[in-house]
Amino acid sequence: MDYDVIIIGAGMSGIAAGIRLAYYDYKVCILEKHYLWGGLNSFYRLKGGYRFDVGLHAITNYVAPTVRNAPLNKLFRQLRIEPEKFDLREQNYSQIAFADRVLTFTNDFSALKADVADKFPNDSDGFLRLVDHINAYNEFDFEAEPISARAVLEHYLKDPLLIDMIFCPLMYYGSARVDDMDYSQFVIMFKSIFQEGFSRPWRGVRQILEVLIAKYKQLGGVLRMKSGVRRLEVAGDRVRGIILENGEALCADKILSCAGQVETLRLLSKYPATAATRVEPGQLTFTEAIIVLDRPARELGFGATITFFNNRERFYYRPPSDGLVDVESGVICCPNNYKFGKPLAQELIRITNIASYQGWNGLSGEAYYEAKRRCLDQSIMAIRPYVADLRPHTVFVDTFTPKTIEKFTGRINGAVYGTPHKARDGRTHLVNLFLCGTDQGFLGVVGALLSGISMANLHVLQGVRSQ
Repeated sequence: MDYDVIIIGAGMSGIAAGIRLAYYDYKVCILEKHYLWGGLNSFYRLKGGYRFDVGLHAITNYVAPTVRNAPLNKLFRQLRIEPEKFDLREQNYSQIAFADRVLTFTNDFSALKADVADKFPNDSDGFLRLVDHINAYNEFDFEAEPISARAVLEHYLKDPLLIDMIFCPLMYYGSARVDDMDYSQFVIMFKSIFQEGFSRPWRGVRQILEVLIAKYKQLGGVLRMKSGVRRLEVAGDRVRGIILENGEALCADKILSCAGQVETLRLLSKYPATAATRVEPGQLTFTEAIIVLDRPARELGFGATITFFNNRERFYYRPPSDGLVDVESGVICCPNNYKFGKPLAQELIRITNIASYQGWNGLSGEAYYEAKRRCLDQSIMAIRPYVADLRPHTVFVDTFTPKTIEKFTGRINGAVYGTPHKARDGRTHLVNLFLCGTDQGFLGVVGALLSGISMANLHVLQGVRSQ
């Protein structure tokens, strides 16, 4: 064997798995098809000195270092990384804004409980019972049958508006399903966003990636950039070899892939079309506008760290049936509205909306760029209830679409959260091929890191004592 383990993709989950395995002296190689690591959570630079994170609005699961059993602190222990190296700073506050009803939350969960009691008094007791059910539920039971989160919420809560408001942030930050979530994923996201909270390094996602890559290399892990996988050669019930895009052949005892479930299966030289392996690609994708401003967002009336908004009577989480973008709901994020000791180098706001992959994929050339300009204008106008008109204060804009996501991540349909059919235990129909990351089911930066750690522990380190 060339390696004990080959990991496809240098995303957060792949790097975390690599660190975990290299610590135990496994010979590990991470293959990345692009020139930069990070996957769905990376960074890039444009002419003019503009530096942007990809996808990073917040690091969820923020807790104090003394909370030993919290997911964030578990991953620090598993990766042997000191918490201060991530340099995480808490949010100011965030909000869920539906017309004239607003719920505010911080990293202190009692603030949200008090606001629900104030704004929805008839559902106050039901909300507390829901929280008790969430806290008693084992969201990490890989064998659990899927349960509709919407059905659970409707059991505890009477007001459809409160149900919609709870779902809005959790769906935008972690659902591959239309208008619903698997209850296990709902519990993970509820705890990570509402009960724990948001944070961000001053240097953004670069801070985290540089720490992770340095740790991986320090432990002797091999990282090969510009090394895309063309094919996984299957013989019997195993992957026997990996053929790179340059024609080079590699082999390993076990393979972990964070490339996505459907994307990984499509690399197989033999792919049986059975019920056990037939998985549909995800359909939920987004546009995001990153708008550099000439002044702080607070001066334009936006003091929240993140606002999840909905301008309709009901909240719908689905691709738009007509048009390219649904601007009537979305996410507004101001990276400068964290508790930093100094402002960021750039004042900016990010606007995220659900998009139609089919609509964007049918555009090219000037029609594509004109559509980006038009949708940006629509997005800015739709958030006027929450922030002043950004157009007179805009210095620079970069916009990405589902086509951008698909091009730079390889995700079919630009589906950020992958297929709705998650492989919770990471297993495929092949005995030495396993999944980690988005399609294993843990989402976000912390979720991706924990996915890589969990799958490395479960499928490679079974006989090694976890520490």
